[in-house]
Amino acid sequence: MQHQLVYDGSFDGFLTAVFMVYEERLEVVSLTPEAYFQAGFFAEGITVITDSVKANRVWKGLSKYAKFRSDVYWSFLSEIEGNELVLLKAIQYVLATSRVADYGHPQILRTAQVRKMVGREKHRMEAFIRFQLTKDAIYFAHVEPDFNVLPLIATHFKNRYADQAWIIYDLKRSYGLYYDLHDVVPMQMDFNEKNFKKIDFTENEPDYSALWRNYFKSTTIKSRINLKLHTQHVPKRYWKYLNEKAPD
Repeated sequence: MQHQLVYDGSFDGFLTAVFMVYEERLEVVSLTPEAYFQAGFFAEGITVITDSVKANRVWKGLSKYAKFRSDVYWSFLSEIEGNELVLLKAIQYVLATSRVADYGHPQILRTAQVRKMVGREKHRMEAFIRFQLTKDAIYFAHVEPDFNVLPLIATHFKNRYADQAWIIYDLKRSYGLYYDLHDVVPMQMDFNEKNFKKIDFTENEPDYSALWRNYFKSTTIKSRINLKLHTQHVPKRYWKYLNEKAPD
């Protein structure tokens, strides 16, 4: 019988589902987060109960394929619909053959391609995030990345702003990262883009933003502006994060 596996959307939940496939020798036609599950006519739905022990066994089983294991995690963070089944089949292929770089295999190729897509979003977030200082002496930034890259950018910002407390909040996924000068921890709060203006920033924050915009304008040579090239490097969907793109 074919089965639809429904998991809680977490990476541990996904790995638990992979363990279940092997343990119960299941033929799987879909592996879906519970928020998106729709029962099919010809497949039996099975709820996966996340088990960190089982998840760790799968993760350790992939440890000798370090690059592929990294590809699996980064690709998982894409949240692309149906990608979990791609990753499951890629894992099954690698564990059966040890051929981690067989890009003639469609699932291996797709896993690597999605990893690159997530990697580009990670680098753009690292480059384009701009903080504003609140009256609580916390630097705050809100983002809406295409993919769930907050787990991938935490180390970059912890190292770069090690002496500053900061929050990076993902509006799209309703969670953020808080750095308290020691550790980076996940956080949630009742927040959206509309009440962003209610955040109590310092009185000088608008002056700092204006100063940065003026600096950007003064260093820009208008006769050398290539808007097409510029938007290739800085797509318009990221402009809302950049102080230098805000109106005066």
